Amino acid sequence: MWKPHDKAILPVPDQGEEGVNAATPFLSVRVPFAVDPRWALVEAGFDHNCEPGIESIFTVANGYVGTRGSLDERAGPSSPVTYLAGVFTGTGGAGGVLKLAELPDWTHLRVLVEGVPLSLETGTTLDHRRILDLQHGVLFRQWRHQDDRGRVTALTYARAVCLHDRHLLLQSVTVTPENYEGDITIQSATSNPQSEIHWSSELKGNAALLLGQTDRGTTIAMASHSRLEHEKGLESVGNGSGEACAEQWVWRAQRGAAARFDRSVVVYSSREVRDPAEAATGHVRRAAETGLAANLLRHAQAWEERCCASEVEVVGDETAQRALRFAVYHLNSAVNPQDERVSIGARALSGPTYKGHVFWDTEIYLLPFYTFTDPAAARSLLQYRFHTLPAARDRARRLGYQGALYAWESADTGADVTPETVRAPDGRVVQVLTGIQEHHISADIAYAVWQYWQATADEEFFLTAGADILIETARFWATRGRVEPDGRYHIRTVIGPDEYHESVDDNAYTNVMAQWNLERAADTVDWLRSHRADVWPIISERVRVTPDEPDSWRRTAALMVTGFDRATNLFEQFAGFFDLEELDLQPYRPMSVPIDVTIGRERTQRAQVVKQADVVALSALFWERFPVAVHEANVRYYAPRTAHGSSLSPALHAVVSARLGEADLAAQYFYDAAAIDLAHHGGKSAGGVHIATLGGLWQAAVFGMGGIRLREEGLVVAPHLPSNWDRLSFPLQWRGRRISVTIDREPGQVTVDFRSGEPMTIELSQGSMQRITSHHRYVAHRVGPGWSAWQESKR
Repeated sequence: MWKPHDKAILPVPDQGEEGVNAATPFLSVRVPFAVDPRWALVEAGFDHNCEPGIESIFTVANGYVGTRGSLDERAGPSSPVTYLAGVFTGTGGAGGVLKLAELPDWTHLRVLVEGVPLSLETGTTLDHRRILDLQHGVLFRQWRHQDDRGRVTALTYARAVCLHDRHLLLQSVTVTPENYEGDITIQSATSNPQSEIHWSSELKGNAALLLGQTDRGTTIAMASHSRLEHEKGLESVGNGSGEACAEQWVWRAQRGAAARFDRSVVVYSSREVRDPAEAATGHVRRAAETGLAANLLRHAQAWEERCCASEVEVVGDETAQRALRFAVYHLNSAVNPQDERVSIGARALSGPTYKGHVFWDTEIYLLPFYTFTDPAAARSLLQYRFHTLPAARDRARRLGYQGALYAWESADTGADVTPETVRAPDGRVVQVLTGIQEHHISADIAYAVWQYWQATADEEFFLTAGADILIETARFWATRGRVEPDGRYHIRTVIGPDEYHESVDDNAYTNVMAQWNLERAADTVDWLRSHRADVWPIISERVRVTPDEPDSWRRTAALMVTGFDRATNLFEQFAGFFDLEELDLQPYRPMSVPIDVTIGRERTQRAQVVKQADVVALSALFWERFPVAVHEANVRYYAPRTAHGSSLSPALHAVVSARLGEADLAAQYFYDAAAIDLAHHGGKSAGGVHIATLGGLWQAAVFGMGGIRLREEGLVVAPHLPSNWDRLSFPLQWRGRRISVTIDREPGQVTVDFRSGEPMTIELSQGSMQRITSHHRYVAHRVGPGWSAWQESKR
């Protein structure tokens, strides 16, 4: 279990009821808001071995730009990187590597005392902390340094990637000589990364401009404006090398007299504007006129509004509360609703692993959070899949199928960029088959489209994009397999979520998802014909639906082999799985290394060892489709056989365990998922935070412990709180309505606050269904195995 003292990122020590005020010695950078200790993550001290993981955890991002939480002056094995969403460099395809663009390091800053640079690796560190304010999206840092001559310098930093203005990046440092006077120097340099982008620099008035051109033809501009304020006044332009990307300030500092350096940076690319250089320089001048403090306040206000719309509150379990706030912070950091041509990579904008490529993680693990808390963001992510539909169609055609087969790893165009080979942990080079065989992603995307439509009733999206995706993915499944002599439809040579087993036939997850995809596509056509006869001819012409296709999809779905045995209620994970070697995994737990490394890849493939939720994932996604007895049987069978060799796995097991009433077991899975990024100083996060796991944590809390399920006419609440969760509350959006749900262990109570929107229904498990209206509060109490009637009151 992940415990708070297991080398985890700890909360800020209690600073009193008023929180941590930015004007106190705790944070001497003056900002017009307080840091609430309950919303802060802190890394105290400095361990250069942990630095890569810490940098990922303390990333500041806004879905457009992401900057890792590196130390400003650099130390140890630092990886100071800023990523720009949607811009890739390199080449895809055979032998190519396509990766997310890395921008120049705009945060690089050195402080020198009498010409000697301050460093955590020299002198004596009296105090050092990085503080991530999860409520306001600001990274603070406090450092007191004593050099070899006994001079003590206090430094406090603030950094933000703005939410109110996604092109704007902010940095500030306050320097105070505590026991000496002398010359202090600040050197500010924007260093160029070793990348495929060629950068040039120039001065544009009092703004420094960096201009880059990627090898794929995208122009990027970064404009910066800096100023230094100290006891003698304000210096708005530095002096020094004369290079546009390097500036230097020197002043004679008095004992105890603070000086503050502020820098504003603006980023644009030719993806958004015709002239990025002009846009960036004009924008940074306006930002400088507004001032860093005012911009920081606007950013903090925008971030706090997003928190209010998405916060999950847990009372009684501080570990779970901290994990959920961390998860929601990074989920909100990862998405840009203003850009429908980008999606979220497997490590978001926080690290290099998977090179910014987009997987099924986005639709299955992330989309629910956005669908129910930020529908505009969910829509933008699905629009990315619509814009890459031509590439999916082309991929299916090249492989001999109809319809659309989405890339297993996608970048900007939607073409498949899965590497052909990787180096295994034992050093061997192995072929990567996921890009060739892991086809369930097309159904995963269809699932997300349907869930979004059901939850939002966004008819415009459905008519212009969603229906196309559902129809084209169904067409793929109608041709991916075939009816064989046994009269059943088989899909052969695939990889399911359990990637330990390759080239298998009739994977249950793949086939059930395909079956569902075919059924929903047929339903889509029926609905369009009956409800939108005015636009159906346009859509039909656009996707060229033939009259008999919907019926053929239903016939194919009915013939689909799913591996389900009515006698045992079990799904066989794939044809022949039950014949594989039985292997007791208990002696190998807890697994510090993956099981396929421990026992070897070949034996793993011969054994009933599951990498991650596969059949169990069907229970998480299709709770209403199968009886509870089916879910129970499959969890009992597959949970002991699951090695959780993927970070995606524990959260879905938490969802299903909670729905089965095993809430304490669900909490254990929840802690396991949270520990992936937060325990051991983020040792597993050097390549970036596990953003899909963080989406899974939200689902575990809301869909699992909170018991939220989606119905045609409203929502179901079927809560199961762990024994140490006294209260769980969260906001939700459903078809334009805004509600908040609170579940209290004692006295066994569910409260629904209907904040705004048209009337809807809310249903309790084994309880009453209630039509609710806005500006009212509804309360139900536990009565035996069921619930009392709802009690209604004005809010």
